[in-house]
Amino acid sequence: MPSSSGRVVVADTACLIGLANIDRIDILRQMYGTVVVTPEVAEEYGCPLPEWVTVQAALDSNKTSAYSNFLGAGEASSISLATQTANTLLIIDDKRARRLALDLGLEITGTLGLLVLAYKNGIIQDPDSVVASLREIGFRLPGNAESLVKALLFPAV
Repeated sequence: MPSSSGRVVVADTACLIGLANIDRIDILRQMYGTVVVTPEVAEEYGCPLPEWVTVQAALDSNKTSAYSNFLGAGEASSISLATQTANTLLIIDDKRARRLALDLGLEITGTLGLLVLAYKNGIIQDPDSVVASLREIGFRLPGNAESLVKALLFPAV
């Protein structure tokens, strides 16, 4: 199901859980309108999903199974679903999963990239405070997350 921009946004579990745990899952809705997750991601999430999150299974279970040999079920199924869907943005944070998604030609972003875009679109006023909140709950972020956000917001000329 496409978002308001016509793009299908597939999310992995980490972003959902991280933003939900700091009461900012609304950032996803405000950015994309609708987000698609796989049944595996819905199960990993472990709570009722907001009404704007659609659950859709990946059609190629062989591909999902092959990816599951070296990724978690949520990452594997999200990548598999994204490969079968045109005009997709995949929100995924796991380093190995990101590498595979890029190797497969998928367009990806992570939670930090989402926060930068949300700031640029006026959805959040202070990405640093959201990053700090994510750190407080133990969300896995690179050690240089704050400087990465600044570099993305204010690229060198």
